[in-house]
Amino acid sequence: MTNQKKLRGAIVGYGFISSKGHMPAYQERIKKHKDVEIVAICDICPERKLDVPAGVRFYTDYQKLLAEESQLDFLDVSTHAADHHRIAKTALLKGLHVLCEKPLTTSIADAQDLIQTAMACKRVLFPCHNYKHAPVVNAIREVVNSGKIGKVRSITLNTFRNTHAVGTQEWKPDWRRFKEYSGGGIAMDHGSHSLYLTFEWLGGYPKSVTASAQNASYPKYDTEDSFSAVYEFDTGHANLYLTWTAGVRKVIYTIQGEKGALTVDDDHIQLAIKSLKDDVGSSHKADWSVENYNITSDWMDSSHVSWFNSMFDKFKTAILHNDYQNNEIMDAFACIQSIMKAYESIEKNSTKILIDNKFQRPTTREHL
Repeated sequence: MTNQKKLRGAIVGYGFISSKGHMPAYQERIKKHKDVEIVAICDICPERKLDVPAGVRFYTDYQKLLAEESQLDFLDVSTHAADHHRIAKTALLKGLHVLCEKPLTTSIADAQDLIQTAMACKRVLFPCHNYKHAPVVNAIREVVNSGKIGKVRSITLNTFRNTHAVGTQEWKPDWRRFKEYSGGGIAMDHGSHSLYLTFEWLGGYPKSVTASAQNASYPKYDTEDSFSAVYEFDTGHANLYLTWTAGVRKVIYTIQGEKGALTVDDDHIQLAIKSLKDDVGSSHKADWSVENYNITSDWMDSSHVSWFNSMFDKFKTAILHNDYQNNEIMDAFACIQSIMKAYESIEKNSTKILIDNKFQRPTTREHL
């Protein structure tokens, strides 16, 4: 990272994730690497200026920020989801690279439009897929890529939350529960995290989905608070369950391979590998070698500030290599497509919906 010039950036949307996650990570990076500078922040609430670090210019209109900050290299888009497309596209057309919070957009058409705009403008569009950089996920990746559990055949990803993520008090703390601002409920807000992990571990994009959802808070909120789906891949399948109605904040993942399995409970990993007693291959004759270990990952810190700079390194690398159709943004498109097709399944009484993938996922994992 030392062979690049210092990147000058600005943030649009200074709510929880950017003020407690992105900005502290940038400040840490400035001290350690001196390869980035945040010169301006925009938020539609003037009161948010109180949380802006000294020396950083503050705006309430992102158009004014883009007009007056003429020396920017990138824009960090951290607004509510429904505004991602409009703001990111404006920045790309201004010649800026864009780091965008998930979900990339709230529709398939908008996601495709953003990617086409980025390629036409020769600028990097990059999603904040920060779960890829959690220490426990790095540990899972190492085991999967080592071949210890063999080819992955099925995955279950359970994400338990006792509430939706609450925003700042200055502007609609419950915006994630209103489709007008969020584009959907927990599937839209959190589905990307589960999906891009399944894309990696199953080595491709899904070909169909069957989904269902519930909303225990209707009519107070018009979005789902629990979501379940089965995604079928050429190589296997993934079962997703997401809820904002749990009694505890936790993730539980299982990755089932031909030779063994990984079970993840937040920071705890269990690796089970079978070794056959003879050549018959019957599972009842197998001995199981089991390892248990912990990888501290700060799951309880919803800002995920400690995961940010590893992700930002990938953003910088994409800029350095002019990677305008980077693999991360292909994953982001597939996330939106997979979520919207799940919503279509829900609308059609949990009918299986085919997914015609526009992009093929590369088999290499060098970008991860």
